[in-house]
Amino acid sequence: MEIVLVHPEIAPNTGAIIRLAANTGAGLHLVEPLGFELDDRLYSRGGLDYHELATVTIHPDLAALDAALPGIWWGFSARGSTRFTDAPIDADDVLVFGSERAGLTGAAQARIGNDQLLSIPMVEGSRSLNLANAVAVVVYDIWRRHGYPGSAGGGTVAEAPRLPPF
Repeated sequence: MEIVLVHPEIAPNTGAIIRLAANTGAGLHLVEPLGFELDDRLYSRGGLDYHELATVTIHPDLAALDAALPGIWWGFSARGSTRFTDAPIDADDVLVFGSERAGLTGAAQARIGNDQLLSIPMVEGSRSLNLANAVAVVVYDIWRRHGYPGSAGGGTVAEAPRLPPF
């Protein structure tokens, strides 16, 4: 699984996503320009000591990213017409997220296409999730769908208790 952040702006969010990538085995790709320096202490603090455990690649632009990752791209946006939980995302597909303030760029949306622009379900009136939280929700669900390949957690699948609806 490959995670892409297009023009991320907030260093601690990117640091947290580095930690997520290290813990799930996902690759992380950052598309410049970035809203922070890679030696920013908040970026380092967010990723703690996971930077050396994650595979992070910096791309100067979307064209360079496309050359490196030519496969199927899925984009995530509050304006996506399909819930990500309903999309047939494969374990080797590319998950593309936009910046915290602007979301996906027009160029990224054009590369992705409307049919692969997905949303994360939220209650009516909510605008969006924090970027690091959105990436975590999607990555763990996709990883779960494919049986957590490479995980060391072990265990068995428990039957979920029947809870009343919200």
